[in-house]
Amino acid sequence: MLDVIAPLVVENTTKIVLLSLDGLGGLPRPETGKSELETASLPNLDALAARGACGLIRHVAPGITPGSGPGHLGLFGYDPLFYQVGRGVLEALGIEFDLRPGDVAARGNFCTVDDRGLITDRRAGRISTEECIRLTDRLREIQVPGVELLLEPVKEHRFVLVLRGSGLSGALSETDPQATGKPPLPVRAHDPEARPTADAVNTFVTAATRGRARRQHDPPSRFRPASRPAPLPRGLSPACRGDRRVPDVSRPLAARGYGDPQDGRRLRR
Repeated sequence: MLDVIAPLVVENTTKIVLLSLDGLGGLPRPETGKSELETASLPNLDALAARGACGLIRHVAPGITPGSGPGHLGLFGYDPLFYQVGRGVLEALGIEFDLRPGDVAARGNFCTVDDRGLITDRRAGRISTEECIRLTDRLREIQVPGVELLLEPVKEHRFVLVLRGSGLSGALSETDPQATGKPPLPVRAHDPEARPTADAVNTFVTAATRGRARRQHDPPSRFRPASRPAPLPRGLSPACRGDRRVPDVSRPLAARGYGDPQDGRRLRR
């Protein structure tokens, strides 16, 4: 898509507002037969639609519901099948974290678990941001040999985990089973090069809970236990999603006539 757009770019001083109403779509309510948009009074949206340009976009491919990464990239003309951006990278850039080439970023959720280690709430009851800050600060004490762990709170139950070091890979599975009543999943490597990174994330998760309610089918780790574990309170566990390395999305902009690389860096933010 960028190859198609690049020759059409014309320098000017005007601005374009791209308004993306994420999650606004809905299905008819059984009691009314109308969706949320059909039910609501929308004078402001109606006015914007009358003055703007409306249309439909297929972010990825027919039948594929895009997540946050593919959805945002598709809006700006990037092919999400080529530029893989995970939730972790988006979450880190959203709080202006200084991601560096080679970093692996994961979006973390605090979740609640029962005595058997089964998830009862994937968002820990949407704890306060203040509580998230306190819990994230405790997780910062965890150390994994050979890997630097960087943690930052985001909002409510969300935090960012960034792994920094040499030879890291983002080809990892997630620990979030996407359902309650199941235990957090062990991280699996999608290729042999990612196994050390998977070991590091598994060591971090185990250290956060001191191995309480051991997860089913946990793979062995090549790392020793963290030297200074900071266990979470009983009933809490971290769940990691969208582990990815930082992609380079700035060069295609400059290479295709979109301006200097600084413009690309601003887009990444």
